[in-house]
Order: sequence, then C-alpha cells, then structure tokens
Amino acid sequence: MIRKWIEAMRLRTLPVSIAGVLAGCGCAVWQGGFSLIPALQCLLFALSAQIASNFGNEYYDFKNGVDRKGREGFRRGVTEGDISPQSMKYATFAMLGLAAIIGCSMLIFGGLWLIPIGCAILLFALAYSTGPYPLSHHGLGDITVIIFFGIIPVTLTSYLQTGNWNNLTTLLCTAIAIGMLAANVLIVNNYRDMDDDKAVGKRTTVVIFGRRVMGYVYLLSGIIAMTIMLPLWMQLPLWTLTVPLIYLFLHTATWYRMTHSNGAALNPILGRTAINLLQFTMLLLATFIIDS
Repeated sequence: MIRKWIEAMRLRTLPVSIAGVLAGCGCAVWQGGFSLIPALQCLLFALSAQIASNFGNEYYDFKNGVDRKGREGFRRGVTEGDISPQSMKYATFAMLGLAAIIGCSMLIFGGLWLIPIGCAILLFALAYSTGPYPLSHHGLGDITVIIFFGIIPVTLTSYLQTGNWNNLTTLLCTAIAIGMLAANVLIVNNYRDMDDDKAVGKRTTVVIFGRRVMGYVYLLSGIIAMTIMLPLWMQLPLWTLTVPLIYLFLHTATWYRMTHSNGAALNPILGRTAINLLQFTMLLLATFIIDS
C-alpha cells in the first residue's frame, strides 16, 4: 500500500519543486545572503504543495470522470482501485494542511504579507484540477506552472533569505527560465496523454495546438531559458560557456526522443525532462556561487 501512495506522489515530477527553490538559493548566494532555515522551509513547503496538487489531480480527475483505467501515464491509484477516493481526498487536504503549517513558520522571515501569497498557492494547487474552471482542462496549465513553479518560488526563496529585491532583473530572468523548463515537464505529460485528454474533453495546450506545435514549444523553451541567462554566464571565464552548450545538446536530444516516441515510451522522457531541469538549476547554482 505504501508503494501505491508513493506512486501517487509522482516522484518523477517533484524535481520541478526542488528546482525553483534551488535556483532561489543560488540567487541568495549570489547576493551574499544564503540562510539554511528559510531555504529548507521553502523546499518543504514547495514539495508538500506539489504533492497535495498531485493527490488532488488524481482525486478530482477520477471524480469528474476524466481518468480511465489503463492510461499510458502514471498509474492512477484511485482509478485503478488501489486507493479509495475518500482516502485520496483526505490525503489531499492533509498535505495542504501540512503546507499551510510550514508556510506559517515562514512568516518569521517574511512577515504577514506572505499569507495571501501562501493562500493563493494552496488555492491554485486545487484549482489546477477542480473548481468551476479547472486550469489544466482549459489550456492554462502551462502558464500556471511558469508562475507557481518558476516566478513565485525563485523570487520568494531568494527574498526570504536576503530580505531584499536587489538585482531584480537577474532574479526574474532566473525565475522565468526555471518556469519555462518546469512547463516542459507538463508538456511531455500532456503530449503523451493527448488522445486520452481529447476523448474526455480535457483541453490541454497539446490538445489545442497539437503535438507538432507543442513539440517545438518544448524545444524553444529550453533554448530561450538558456539564452536569457547568457548575460550571467558572460561575466565568467569564457570556458564556462561550454557548460550551457552541453546542456543545449542534452535538451535537443531529449526533444528529439520525445517527438519520435509515443504512449508509455514517453514516461522515461518525462523523467529525463525533469532531470534536465535539475541539471540546468545546478548549473545556475554553480554559476551564482562562482560569481558571488
């Protein structure tokens, strides 16, 4: 049973949460303000909120009849009968409660203005899959990921450690780059599920624009993410430019595999995309440390 719950967490997607916090820590290091406690709080909050969203996605997609048995993607424990719907519902709100508790502990470093932001994060964790206008059903999942897994975690993680918004341009460029690569994980997921989603009326961006177009969006996202960070790399010795070039090679190779695969064969590519995101984040972290 524990294995079923671990599957429901969708471990392959969790690097999306880790990356935003690590990138924010890199920005803090660059400004000479790294602090371990708020960094860990941000990481735990991000992970618990994403797991809550993953649980909620499974519960509400089952409840709304969006899922069916035998889908190509992650095994859906509720749909397949491994986990009861009631248990998944309770687990969703338990994880939201845990995220809220962690969020409250962050007020020590950020102040009361964090409360509405935290509430918005937890609300959107559910709004992704449920409510009067589920975001993932109307082509809004990608932009939601860019905001809530890129812009918000990177900027807030940095602020809670440094207490300022200095070097805002670099901070926002980093946040957007991380958000775009995080959205690529969702693109692979929806690329794989396009036929199933289309059959039940779930209009993801892949359903709306097609696999061919979103395949190129995937490729361009990696190129743009690397390009907007070039000014930072240009401040370092010339040899360090080989690092982003190697990353672009790996990204292009993953894109090629994605566009020449289908069905369950895309599951490892989703994991590879998440690992690419972590690799990109570690490159940024190393760059910030070197340049600090």
